[in-house]
Amino acid sequence: MTEKPDHPASYREPRQARSAATLARVLRAAEEIASSSGLEEMTIAGVAERAGVSVGTIYRRFEDKEHLITALSERMLEQREEYVAERLRMAEASLSGVMDAYAHALMESFADSSRLFPELLRARGARSLDRGARTITEIHRLLLEAAAPYTDQIRRSPPQTALDTAARAILGACFHDSVRPDPVTGEAAVRRYADELSDMAIAYLLTPDRRRATPARVESLPEALDG
Repeated sequence: MTEKPDHPASYREPRQARSAATLARVLRAAEEIASSSGLEEMTIAGVAERAGVSVGTIYRRFEDKEHLITALSERMLEQREEYVAERLRMAEASLSGVMDAYAHALMESFADSSRLFPELLRARGARSLDRGARTITEIHRLLLEAAAPYTDQIRRSPPQTALDTAARAILGACFHDSVRPDPVTGEAAVRRYADELSDMAIAYLLTPDRRRATPARVESLPEALDG
């Protein structure tokens, strides 16, 4: 897991089990509202009502809505990192198994909670933006680590660069789908799209570099013409 940043927390950490339970309820309520209505529509009053607590209870923990969003971002993005890590740990021991687990974990993460995940990745404010960037970096690192034992199967050169390209392509495709007006929806459709992304990445990684092969074909062309 990525090291925690050295800036102060965006909220006061609970010291008692009861306070921790209240905080969890508040963040769960914030996630539910933000998932259905978006971060812009989420209000402190609305979260308090959904969580069954007073507005004052939230303000004793968070200075304002932005601090609540930052805490929500930290919670959800960390959960996504842990989910991707778990899926990669359970992946079939092969290059295709790792890429398949990565594609499915990302698609499910982006499809989960409506469009909240991509919105958190690009949330306003330097701290939120930094947290989203750290999640992207961590997810990328997890894939490279999981795929490291199988880089000898990659037929493009250099293998690490090719793997990096495939990882970026899958992440970009998942993000793009999540912000489209017609994103992939439904468990079966999400699974099918993840399969396609994984197949595309594997086909790329197992295909020799086209540009490296071209000179050899060009050099043989005069001989073919002479024949």
